[in-house]
Amino acid sequence: MRKIISLICFLLPAVTFAADAQIRDNAPEQHIVTQGDTLWGIAHRFFNDPWQWPQIWGLNQDTIKDPHWIYPGDVVRLDRQHGKLDVDTARGTGGIVKLAPQIRSAPGRSQAIPAVPRGDIAPFLKYPLVVNEGDLANAPLLVATLDERVVVGDDDIVYVQGLDRAQGIHWQLYRPGKALIDPDSGQVLGHEAIFLGEAQVEQFGNPSTVRIVHATQEIKKGDRLIARAAAQSDNFIPRAPGSRLSSKVISVHGGAELAGQHSVITLNKGQRDGLEVGHVLTLTRHGRTLRNDDQALCEAGDAACKKGQSVTLPDQHYGLIFVFRTFERVAYALVMETRLPVELLDNALTP
Repeated sequence: MRKIISLICFLLPAVTFAADAQIRDNAPEQHIVTQGDTLWGIAHRFFNDPWQWPQIWGLNQDTIKDPHWIYPGDVVRLDRQHGKLDVDTARGTGGIVKLAPQIRSAPGRSQAIPAVPRGDIAPFLKYPLVVNEGDLANAPLLVATLDERVVVGDDDIVYVQGLDRAQGIHWQLYRPGKALIDPDSGQVLGHEAIFLGEAQVEQFGNPSTVRIVHATQEIKKGDRLIARAAAQSDNFIPRAPGSRLSSKVISVHGGAELAGQHSVITLNKGQRDGLEVGHVLTLTRHGRTLRNDDQALCEAGDAACKKGQSVTLPDQHYGLIFVFRTFERVAYALVMETRLPVELLDNALTP
């Protein structure tokens, strides 16, 4: 039994998290930044633990206010002596820039490479997607459609009760989704709001006349409207939490049971629990409990090995997630690295 357990433990995937950022064995001396790179990906080229952001980039919590400082063409060099990365922004000039009166172009902020893949999380930054109980129930209601159509789409006219002129003419349409339940307490942490599309008020009244600007799904009577809010910032600063945090995976976007790399998951902790945008957490799964039902598997004379004895394997640390949006009691996270499929109720802890 002991030999079998040792073999299983040896074969189990694991991710090692150290107190200090460790340089990879095959780390290059430098990397030229290209379009499509991310700061996380570049850090991972050089270090085993890309989440140790301040140390890797030679910055601290006070000075790393804006990660938009690296552009395609920049050269990232590994400082092995200090265990950090340096950025040469001279772009092939050997560090010397000669100035002369002429037109020059400089990269704009939008050209800076992002901290993490923007495309995977962009939709989750534009829409609420999680609302408190009763928020949608009290929101303006789509009460009728033009020509009594059952469903409507782009450029169709609908009529909405309860619109507030003070909130402007731009609105978003939603439909109540499933409740997000805390697996520990059984409490409802919030409700998913299914985004249906964008709308614009043509004329305020009772009801108001509204035109569907863009529909992502079929829209029908009974759907609700929420005033369009500004998109969330993508000015991300990946970092480990400053305290011990523990949460669980309670949902995978799209209703799936499993999640892979670059999937979006929901955690049962949020702002009130100290979870912040930028926090990096370790994915952990409790070790399985094995039962020895065959005495013959035990080594001869091994008094510690007995038939019917249970052995619990160590917990598996198998991946990393990046928290990119928080609500009061839940949060969205992007699976950055994983060696196993992410399952519901897996743990997400401070590295």
